[in-house]
Amino acid sequence: MYWEALNRKQILEKVDNALSNNASYSKGEVIGAPATYLDKKEFYPDASFLKDAPYLKTLIANPNHIGCHTLDKQSSPIFKGTQAIERELIEICAEQIFRAPAKQVDGYVATGGTEANIEAMWIYRNYFLKEYRASADQIGVLFSEDTHYSISKGCDLLQLFPLKMSVNSKTRQIDAIKLTQLIDQANKQGIKYFIVICNLSTTMFGSIDEIEPIVKVLDAKKLSFKLHIDAAFGGFIYPFTNPKSNHNFSNPWVSSVSIDGHKMLQTPYGTGIFLIRKGFMQYVTNKNAQYVPGLDYTLCGSRSGANAIVIWMQLMNYGSKGWIEKMNELIDRTDYLCNELERLNIDFYRNPFINIVTIKANHISTELASKYELVADSYEQFPLWWKIVVMDHVSKDLLKSFIKDLENCKVEA
Repeated sequence: MYWEALNRKQILEKVDNALSNNASYSKGEVIGAPATYLDKKEFYPDASFLKDAPYLKTLIANPNHIGCHTLDKQSSPIFKGTQAIERELIEICAEQIFRAPAKQVDGYVATGGTEANIEAMWIYRNYFLKEYRASADQIGVLFSEDTHYSISKGCDLLQLFPLKMSVNSKTRQIDAIKLTQLIDQANKQGIKYFIVICNLSTTMFGSIDEIEPIVKVLDAKKLSFKLHIDAAFGGFIYPFTNPKSNHNFSNPWVSSVSIDGHKMLQTPYGTGIFLIRKGFMQYVTNKNAQYVPGLDYTLCGSRSGANAIVIWMQLMNYGSKGWIEKMNELIDRTDYLCNELERLNIDFYRNPFINIVTIKANHISTELASKYELVADSYEQFPLWWKIVVMDHVSKDLLKSFIKDLENCKVEA
């Protein structure tokens, strides 16, 4: 896991060079595309600050990265410069962070983890339909009860059978006995093929779904499955804080990964990443996209090339060494919070490599939750848990203030 940081000048030069290799709307080089630069009355292309703002400069230039540019096919030559940076970004994420062999992963910058998760489900559904001659009602999706709602959304859209795995209330790990019963029941209902979603940090608890117990049950029953890792939250922290993890492409069971830049990486919304082993994107080829060089394989279609640029820039700003230091600082602050909670005998859940702490609701007053904008596990019924996420803005002083208020709240109770 290593890539070098670049200084500001190097980043500016690389983005400027990429934009110069794109065709330019402003120079009158493009008359066939149904697009142009952002409207000049609202977005000023000659603003002086843009020369030092490569993301904003790219945003105004408005490159369209429709398609998947890691495939061995011709992509649109209009935006070849910024597409090259997207390919470099996918390579860093796949090979340096998620340990894939060189040039063995395809991917693209998606709108977020939700799209990336559904893209994986879409691909595997079509894989089973084509390669196993399955029918849609024979395909089930296995996911834990703590899984993000994007998976149930995907089941609804793709007409796949949802199979929710129970977890232990203390460890938040999959209950293997109940999993076996769930699969046996699914088999009786005609489910023969499985799309498995493993969480690399659940949204509410920050828990990690261990891969082996799930695979062990499926493998023992000789069932066909494909495994996707939802690393929307954990993808830019867990591989750095737990380098011994096998939630990556070095694990032969892992076929795809989704990551969100707009969480830990602090990039704008709309900066998700989808990664998948070579040979699978073909299952969602849209051959009706004849006017798109290289065709389209993505759920969203047209997407801003600026989003690929800003993720790449952020990784280059830090380099792997700087990013490891940044993530470990967040873990140190989270450790402090947990130590204080233990001192106060507060019940909570936390994975030691993740910066999410989820506290039992009986310790938190409504006023305290409101003051610190804590997030509940449910707003439709009485909450059982309140969540804290130790992000970049959550300083140790802020945590000290929370602990002091929590201590007073506990005394009053």
